[in-house]
Amino acid sequence: MARAFLAGHWQMLALTALIFALWQTPVVIPLKLLVVFLHELSHAAATVLTGGSVASLTVSPDQGGMVISLGGNRFLTLTAGYLGSLLIGVALFLIALRTHLDHVVLGLLGVTLLAVCLLCVREWFALAFGTGTAALMLAAAWFLGRTVSDLVLRVIGLASMIYVPYDIFSDTIQRSDLQSDARMLAEEFGGPTLFWGGLWLVVSLAVIWFCLRRGLGGSSNIAWRGGAAG
Repeated sequence: MARAFLAGHWQMLALTALIFALWQTPVVIPLKLLVVFLHELSHAAATVLTGGSVASLTVSPDQGGMVISLGGNRFLTLTAGYLGSLLIGVALFLIALRTHLDHVVLGLLGVTLLAVCLLCVREWFALAFGTGTAALMLAAAWFLGRTVSDLVLRVIGLASMIYVPYDIFSDTIQRSDLQSDARMLAEEFGGPTLFWGGLWLVVSLAVIWFCLRRGLGGSSNIAWRGGAAG
């Protein structure tokens, strides 16, 4: 059984190990920044979907980010950051594994990032990062085909599944004194920061487990000859 699992998922395991090995190096910083961008995008989307408006969205070189918004449901807006970016990452990962829409979805993601940059981003670093990443996604989707798009979506999804629970633990549990989303939720709605951070951590791990349990199937390897497995 273990041999069958390794045979069917060795690429995913190798890719995960590679991301972990490079986690503290500059190589992975663009991926971390992208997950932070998706985090802020989730805040912005929750704001708009609950009747508010977004004045600006930004990410910074130190992997920080912020959304300035007006109105919307504050509880859902604060909750959406970590869990929303994780759900986006999981969705991209499952699309790569189980559909043939890889290049279409990667192109749509690029268009979405570009639209957010034009509508909401005001600072130069976030604008350069967002538009540059969007351009690379569109180029990969258009010129490099479905197999490369499949790999890109897997990398983004795995990075999200690694980064989000790690960041929740680091910023809301290990360093609960930070001015995090959980801290603001505790200040505005009650309960300790550790409670909200712990709850988000449990939910995020459950989502990741469900994704892997139900989504992997018998094989998740990319068929490099003849197209992607997903």
